[in-house]
Amino acid sequence: MSTRLLLMTGGGLVALLASVAVAVTIGPADISTGDVWASVAAHLGFGDSTLAPLRDGIVWNLRMPRTLLAAVCGAGLAVCGAVMQSLLRNPLADPFVLGVSSGASTGAVAVVVLGVGGGAVSLSAGAFLGALLSFVLVLLLSHILGDSVDRVVLSGVAVMQLFSALTSFIVLTSADAETTRGVLFWMLGSLTSADWDQVLLCTVALAVVLLVCLGHARTLDAFAFGEETAASLGVRVARTRLILLCVTALLTAALVSCAGAIGFVGLVLPHATRALTGSGHARLLPVTALTGAVFMVWVDTVARTVLDPQEVPVGVVTSLIGVPAFVAVLYRGRRRV
Repeated sequence: MSTRLLLMTGGGLVALLASVAVAVTIGPADISTGDVWASVAAHLGFGDSTLAPLRDGIVWNLRMPRTLLAAVCGAGLAVCGAVMQSLLRNPLADPFVLGVSSGASTGAVAVVVLGVGGGAVSLSAGAFLGALLSFVLVLLLSHILGDSVDRVVLSGVAVMQLFSALTSFIVLTSADAETTRGVLFWMLGSLTSADWDQVLLCTVALAVVLLVCLGHARTLDAFAFGEETAASLGVRVARTRLILLCVTALLTAALVSCAGAIGFVGLVLPHATRALTGSGHARLLPVTALTGAVFMVWVDTVARTVLDPQEVPVGVVTSLIGVPAFVAVLYRGRRRV
């Protein structure tokens, strides 16, 4: 590991730990910083909490899993975006280009509005299954159309539109006003239902996918120059692309099923991180993950406090920040040209 990468990852880890430490103390409940960390320390086996059970639950069962899930979602979406942009050679690619978010939305509304599963299937499970279904359709359609990068992107757009139409149709024809509001809030990105099971699931998925992608770092470097160049370097193009598409789609499906569709994180942050690390994926991926984690921790903190007691969907905040940031990235690229 180079000194530069070591410094960037070390600095990113310190920033992430500091962000989590501060964010977990922020909330509408009037709990002092000392009491918050006494509660956290007690649950980790250090000392005893002085908080009443209700306040202790607010810290350990609400704030902490939500903050950690925000970090994992930010890291995962940023990594998936970086991989997709290189794999598809498209600077506008993001984790949702394969229609995963649209499929997840359809699965979620099918469970909440239509009652699919008869109460045995949760919203998160329905969203995950819908995301997997949309991804399988993208793979089948792209294979039928020719199995090239362009066909993968176009298939993703087609499937995205199909599931978006299905979601709108179900909501318009079957949902009441209250259900529509709840579904819309989730579709815009929400971490209100975060729990420790979701944190564990998404963390394991992120760790596995990050290791797989880091193992293919040189391959991703080759893909950035085109499939023909990658093939000339001995890369098994079709097999490698399928593996990376599958692992990133599965991670995206897991994240979306827990937090909804949070836009712009996977689109903007990889571009911003490349300005610091360069295009080499051995450096880009870990730093992008840390950048995404820190970013999402603070975005979620703003989302749940800026209009207290009302909460703003996380995806709304990321879009408000992401649009001008993306324009700035594009303008910087234009100046270089």
